Amino acid sequence: MRLLHDKVMVITGGSRGLGLAVAHAAAAEGARVVLASRTAAAVDAAVNGLRAAGHEVAGIACDVSDLAQVEALAEFAARTYGRFDVWVNNAGYAPPYGPTMHLAPPAFLRAVQTNILGTYHGSLVALRAFLPRGQGKLVNILGRGASGRPVPLQNGYAASKAWERSFTLGLAREYRDTGVGIFGFNPGMMRTDLLTDLQAVSGYEG
Repeated sequence: MRLLHDKVMVITGGSRGLGLAVAHAAAAEGARVVLASRTAAAVDAAVNGLRAAGHEVAGIACDVSDLAQVEALAEFAARTYGRFDVWVNNAGYAPPYGPTMHLAPPAFLRAVQTNILGTYHGSLVALRAFLPRGQGKLVNILGRGASGRPVPLQNGYAASKAWERSFTLGLAREYRDTGVGIFGFNPGMMRTDLLTDLQAVSGYEG
């Protein structure tokens, strides 16, 4: 029997990069996967690719900075597969590379809204489902900066990841006796769109 047979996994930011790789790996182990990404076109492309590989998958557009959309994602997963067993908060955003005060405020705020609020919203919605059942797995994807060490010129992203790590460890301690697993996972540097398509503040392209 495959490792994730009969499990349902929700993955935010699942249309490309690490999220899509996790979706392929989980589906190969028998999971039914629910993908979410900001645009319907990105979701459709990822879903079609996974289905072409013979996997059972569904998807919906979701902006994780909006709690109502994250709640709709959970409802979609439950309506499609009856429940969900694993929730992966993978959606992330990195502002342009450069000094913090040189960034346009909307770029910095998007990192806060996606990385911090998105993780909070996903955790809230997942735990609402998991805690009454006394089971389930919540996985928050970390990244550079999660160690707490400052990362100059990537301050918006790195500081958000330090917050995510602290938040996740706090949740794990708060709910450690509930039967629900709460984890932070830092995969290290990977060659994904988040790395290869990085933008930079003028003068810091090098």
